[in-house]
Amino acid sequence: MKRLFSILVIAAITVLGANNLKAANNANVLPSTVMTFVQDDEETTTVDDEIEEETLGFHQQLKKRFIEGGPAFMGIVLLCLILGLAIAIERIIFLNLATTNTKKLALDVEDALNSGGIEAAKEVCRNTSGPVASIYYQGLDRADESIEAAEKAVVAYGGVQMGQLEKNVSWVSLFIALAPMLGFMGTVIGMIDAFDKIEAAGDMNPSLVAGGIKIALLTTVFGLIVAIILQIFYNYIIAKIDSIVNDMEDASITLIDMLVAYKTKKRI
Repeated sequence: MKRLFSILVIAAITVLGANNLKAANNANVLPSTVMTFVQDDEETTTVDDEIEEETLGFHQQLKKRFIEGGPAFMGIVLLCLILGLAIAIERIIFLNLATTNTKKLALDVEDALNSGGIEAAKEVCRNTSGPVASIYYQGLDRADESIEAAEKAVVAYGGVQMGQLEKNVSWVSLFIALAPMLGFMGTVIGMIDAFDKIEAAGDMNPSLVAGGIKIALLTTVFGLIVAIILQIFYNYIIAKIDSIVNDMEDASITLIDMLVAYKTKKRI
C-alpha cells in the first residue's frame, strides 16, 4: 500500500513538473514572438520610409530640404535668387531686342545715302531699333560738319549705348557673390549653435548636434545652387553684351567709310 502511494506521489510530481515546464516554455516563447513582431514592424516602417524617400521627386526633395534649412538664411538666399533672376531676365530681353542685323542695316543706310542723301539715311536709322542704328543716326547727324565731328559723335554715343547695355548687370554679380557668403554664414552660425549644445550637455552626443549641423550645411548648399544658377545667366549676358559691342564697333568703322566715300563722291 505504501509502495502504491509512493508511486502515485511520484507520478503526480512528474505531471506537475511537466506542466510547469511547459508553461515556462510557453512564457519564454511568447515574448520572443512579440519581439519578432515588433522588430518586423520596425523594419517595415524603416523600409516604408526609405520607399517614401525614394518616391519623392526632385522638386519635392528640394522643397523638403529648403524647409529643413530654416526660414532665416534660406529666405535671404531665396530673395537673392528671385532678384537676380528678375534682373537677368530683364537684361536678356533687352539685349535680344537690341540685337540687329548690322550687315542689312549698313546696306540699307548706304543705299539711302547714295540715293537720297543724309536725310534719307537718317530716316532709315529712325525706323530701325537698337544701339547700332542709334550710333548710325548720331554719326549721320554730324556728317554735315566734318568727318572728324561725325567720328567723335559715334565714339561718344557708343559709350552711352554701352552703358545702357551694361545697366544693372553689376547687381547680378553682387547676388552671385552674396548667396554663397550667406550660406557660409548660416553654416558658421549653425556650427556655433551645435557646439553650444555640446557645451550645455557636457557630452558629445551625435543626436544633439546632428540637426544643427544638417541645417548649417543646407544653407551652404542652397547658397551655392543660387550662385551657380545666376552665374550661368551672368555669363550669357556678358557674352551677349560683348557681341553687341563688337557689332557697334564694326558698324562705326563702316559708317565712317561710307561717309568718306559719300563726301568724296559729292565733291566730284
